[in-house]
Amino acid sequence: MNAAQRRSQILQLLRESRRPLSASALAGGLGVSRQIIVGDVALLRAAGADITATPRGYVILSPSGLVRRVAVRHRPDQMERELTLMVDQGCTVLDVMVEHPVYGQLTGRLDLSSRHDVAEFTRRVSDSRSQPLAALTDGIHLHTLSCPDEAAWQRVRQALEQAGFLLT
Repeated sequence: MNAAQRRSQILQLLRESRRPLSASALAGGLGVSRQIIVGDVALLRAAGADITATPRGYVILSPSGLVRRVAVRHRPDQMERELTLMVDQGCTVLDVMVEHPVYGQLTGRLDLSSRHDVAEFTRRVSDSRSQPLAALTDGIHLHTLSCPDEAAWQRVRQALEQAGFLLT
């Protein structure tokens, strides 16, 4: 398989996958190194492919349902609760965004749709001793959500308001 065929195969695998695919998993399946996959993905992105890197691997996102944005504020120790409130209403937390005074908008892909996803994400934050993006903005941030319907979106807003996280 030549490089063009491999990149075509990567796109096909990402389009067909229901889960993120890591560079290591793609590399193993295609018989190349992880670094080759990283380079291939960079070339595919440069050619216009809408490939997103999440903490769990590469995805081609096509959100279903309603896509909405919510502004929130909370302390770092409340992050898991905030994310859980959203996924418990049937929504997927696609990303987190903050407005940085020097860099402008900074966005991090999350793609969290279950309590398990939230627990894994918060564990990785804790294990890496990293700070969430919201730490840069005194806890103020936005999330983009994919919700199955308007009722789920309204439940998210209500749950966040009741918890004192919703900015209005």
